[in-house]
Amino acid sequence: MAEKDRVVIAGGGPVGMVTALALFRRGVPVTVLETLDEPFVDQRAASNHPPTMAMLHALGLAEEIIPEGLVAPVYRFHDRVTGEQIVEFDLGELDDELEFPYVLQYEQYKLVTKILALYGDEPEFDVRFSCAFAGFEQADDHVDVTVEHRDGGRETLRASYLIGCDGGRSAVRKQAGIAFEGFTYPELFIKIGTYYDFMQGDGRIAIRNYFSDPAEWCNLFKVNGEDGRPVWRGVFPMRVGETEAEARRPETIEDRMQKFFPKPGAYEIAYANVYTVSQCVAETMNRGRVLLAGDSAHVNNPIGGMGLNGGIHDAMNLADKLAPVWKGEAGPELLDRYTRQRRKAAVDFTQAQTIANKKLMEERDPDIRARNLEALRRVGEDRDQRRAYMRRAALVESLEAAAEVE
Repeated sequence: MAEKDRVVIAGGGPVGMVTALALFRRGVPVTVLETLDEPFVDQRAASNHPPTMAMLHALGLAEEIIPEGLVAPVYRFHDRVTGEQIVEFDLGELDDELEFPYVLQYEQYKLVTKILALYGDEPEFDVRFSCAFAGFEQADDHVDVTVEHRDGGRETLRASYLIGCDGGRSAVRKQAGIAFEGFTYPELFIKIGTYYDFMQGDGRIAIRNYFSDPAEWCNLFKVNGEDGRPVWRGVFPMRVGETEAEARRPETIEDRMQKFFPKPGAYEIAYANVYTVSQCVAETMNRGRVLLAGDSAHVNNPIGGMGLNGGIHDAMNLADKLAPVWKGEAGPELLDRYTRQRRKAAVDFTQAQTIANKKLMEERDPDIRARNLEALRRVGEDRDQRRAYMRRAALVESLEAAAEVE
């Protein structure tokens, strides 16, 4: 391998940028290819779990983003049918083992712009917008990556390795012939942002909330919006067969909000986004000199805020292994361990937990639902069970289990 060849990363979203920064900080030059003209203001992921905060701290980012985010140690589960709060979890209880015993509500697009602001002028940290990944050819000691520019022109970049961070529909993964195993939910999800303050006069509402309901569950979270003005984001399942056009109508959005959270007067809506949701994991996360991370390698439903976090955990694990391989300090078989570790985390923890979360939120059988909520209530009443639940939900346990995989 020619050590001077850069690592090329397809996709300039949060996982791609964190992967790039983690490699750059370990002495590996990188080039990031992003199809868009500028960072995408994506209103999806915003919850950064405690282990993720520790990783961002190791990259010099935590102290930069904490003042701009919302510190949220507490999250609550509610029964929408009865209006009762089922359980409250407080990550502050784990301050004896967590460096950051809270979730930081900080939108993923802000993380991208922060990294660019701090490192975008570094010559070995090359981020190219309006550059689409268009294909690759592998050789024994390099990868030739084809790049298509906005004006239609093409060029070939020689890379030591190619990392696909280009989302759930990853072109890198598809060209590499890596299967994406799993399923897609029949219903779409809609995320509605509103400037209404749900905490005013309601002591039940925390910054992070989960509302169980057999007809229409909801996740409700607070973030600092694009202009710093607080926004509350509600994620709802749409009816099977409900179209995006129907769901995005102002009257439909208002009806959905009023049905769930009735109040005098109309809601001031900041945005409404509709998206499909799947539960899939790539059969492998490395094939030759091609690697995958983030949504390119695994996707899941948003209940629990695990997708972005798992992607950042991929990034840090991959950088720890790819850097010594690139420098000639370790053999390429180390990258096989990356797949074994991160697939275990994705399959045994992220997939299992997010699927279970959705089933808990939407259970329709009244007897099963009552048993599930009562079991969750008992978890909250027992210190050891409560701590174990929070460790698993915060992906602490997944990292520990993955680290044990040889």
